[in-house]
Amino acid sequence: MTGHPFAPRLNRRHMLRGLGAVACSAAAHPLMTTVTLAGSDGAQPLGDHRLVVVILRGAMDGLDLVRPMGDPLLASYRPGLSATPGLDLDGYFALSPHLSGLTDLWQKGQLGFAHAVSTPYRNQRSHFDGQDILEAGTGLDLPDYAVRDGWLNRMLQSVPGLRAETAFAIGREAIPILEGRAEVRNWTPGMTFDLPSQSQLLLDHIYHDDPLFRAATTEALTLGVSMDAARMMEGQTPPVSDNRRLREMDRLVDFAADRLAEATRIAAFSLSGWDTHRNQAGAILGPMRQLERIVLRMADRLGPPVWDKTLLLAMTEFGRTVRENGSNGTDHGTGGAMLMAGGALRGGRVMGQWPGLATADLYQGRDLMPTSDVRAWAAWAMRGLYGIEAGVLERSIFPGLHMGDNPGLLA
Repeated sequence: MTGHPFAPRLNRRHMLRGLGAVACSAAAHPLMTTVTLAGSDGAQPLGDHRLVVVILRGAMDGLDLVRPMGDPLLASYRPGLSATPGLDLDGYFALSPHLSGLTDLWQKGQLGFAHAVSTPYRNQRSHFDGQDILEAGTGLDLPDYAVRDGWLNRMLQSVPGLRAETAFAIGREAIPILEGRAEVRNWTPGMTFDLPSQSQLLLDHIYHDDPLFRAATTEALTLGVSMDAARMMEGQTPPVSDNRRLREMDRLVDFAADRLAEATRIAAFSLSGWDTHRNQAGAILGPMRQLERIVLRMADRLGPPVWDKTLLLAMTEFGRTVRENGSNGTDHGTGGAMLMAGGALRGGRVMGQWPGLATADLYQGRDLMPTSDVRAWAAWAMRGLYGIEAGVLERSIFPGLHMGDNPGLLA
């Protein structure tokens, strides 16, 4: 894989896999967050519309986000997880009660969802591979390592006259969705991570004589791969309060929103912590609150008229199993859901073709069947916001994609 566009990240991932159980949670760690922005020059080739992309790392459970309460099979698959009633949206689907603060946006038509969506990724259900394919924007016939840019960066390459936002480079790693030839800037909020000294000594001893792994370990410690990940795998609460996470998220959103209110037109960042194998009812509470906070704070910080010209897309690498497991959680699945918000959205609806929950309708008898490609929703968003030609979207930005019919995302 010489020349892989995401090679630095993948090298770290291989090192993490060598650390055992930490790897799964490292892909979904709640504090590994970077914001990336892109702006335009005085000619404003992107116009006044803003696009915000939030990657939900760890495989967010779309069936918990937007619950098909109108299907009687849901309660039999999820006797524990469906016990708490959701907030009715349309008589069939209900919103997670953890997102109750978003109901006003739903009533205004500034919140919507696409259900039963996925990337073309199937069967292996690896966080790392799933996230690579999501951010590379590739199809099954074109592996992610054949593409040297993230799909959002390729979109920027298709628009002449763009420039990068003024640099706030406080971090080691860009969001891969925006990596590529088009210049962008990265900013990471200052955070502290603590790895016990004995663990650091152990890692140093193990990798001391191997320069490749020693360098990778040093970088991982710098990036913040802490023992919180191991605690998460054991079902323990990492020693980071929800309030601290919300404060850090506020800083990130405020930074992005302040620049979106000026020259910036594209922002991308991630929200992790969605890997809910155990005690999902408790484990998903924090990420849900943060997702709600992102949307509400972005709307408040931007305010009209900027929010009225903004579309936020929140997407994940894959969904989770329809059935809850023996640990009161869910495992890696296939079909999931997208959250969309913004004044530019024609929301107030759950979009997409619903496949049903009958056993014969499930993917491999275990997962929600995908009925649309997450890339198509992003492509139609970019076509509506920026007028990018469908041929460019299907051939260059999302190679091999068939966009299908226009879902009418924009107000």
